[in-house]
Amino acid sequence: MRKIIFLLAVLIANYTIEAQVKTPQPSPKATLNQVVGLTDVTVEYSRPSSKGRVVFGDLVPFGRLWRTGANANTTVTFSEDVVIKGTTLKKGKYALFTTPKADMWEIIFYTDTDNWGTPENWNENKVAFKTNVDPIALGNNVETFTISINNITNDSATLDISWEKTMASIKFEVPTQKAAMASIEKVLAGPTAGDYFSAAQYFYQSNGDMNKALEYINKAVSMAKSSEEVPFWHLRLKSLIQAKLGNKQGAIETARLSLAAAEKANNADYVKMNNDSIREWSKK
Repeated sequence: MRKIIFLLAVLIANYTIEAQVKTPQPSPKATLNQVVGLTDVTVEYSRPSSKGRVVFGDLVPFGRLWRTGANANTTVTFSEDVVIKGTTLKKGKYALFTTPKADMWEIIFYTDTDNWGTPENWNENKVAFKTNVDPIALGNNVETFTISINNITNDSATLDISWEKTMASIKFEVPTQKAAMASIEKVLAGPTAGDYFSAAQYFYQSNGDMNKALEYINKAVSMAKSSEEVPFWHLRLKSLIQAKLGNKQGAIETARLSLAAAEKANNADYVKMNNDSIREWSKK
């Protein structure tokens, strides 16, 4: 009997856990992802609705720090440094706070993003950027609090905060030209020694074309400024490829170079691997 009661209790408990009531959130969470030029911008926030209430000056009092949304911090993340009104805001994630007033809004990017609402203890050292903007009167009513990214060009966009019949807009500039030129120069400069090493390693590990693998590792080795600066792991891979191609003598000579470089770098693992390989290849 006790066993039956215990099993019933377990079944009831499981049913209770699985049968939790789901209801709509009064301020549903939203995520906005937008690419501006070559910069990824992400906004995460909760969206309250006015529901017939007066928002600014009442629900959101004038002159008081506002979480700029509902629930947890509204956050804005930039994948690259951006410029706002001539000031650089470093790439990263920020909490977005505002102080709305009838004739001016203060916009604040705050480095601490883990608050529920506004910080209990405000720290000016965590203010990454602060500026004022003039509010814009809207001709239509925005029922649900909305943050959007608009006026997008290759080099800039605006972060727009809209609710009721008011919008606060702040323009930010992105380093598209700098990022594009860096990408162009990198590609046109051709593959790096690391690229050739990775290609050679792929062919070797996948039992692919060993002649191709040797060609790529030779290119990687040749890109060093001098023979003394060839990485010991590049030489190690070259010796393994030579051995796989049947060139044991060449593999031993390359392994000795790798061994010397590994000893100079105090890398015990590569010292052991090279010594083991040299002994193995010398027997055949």
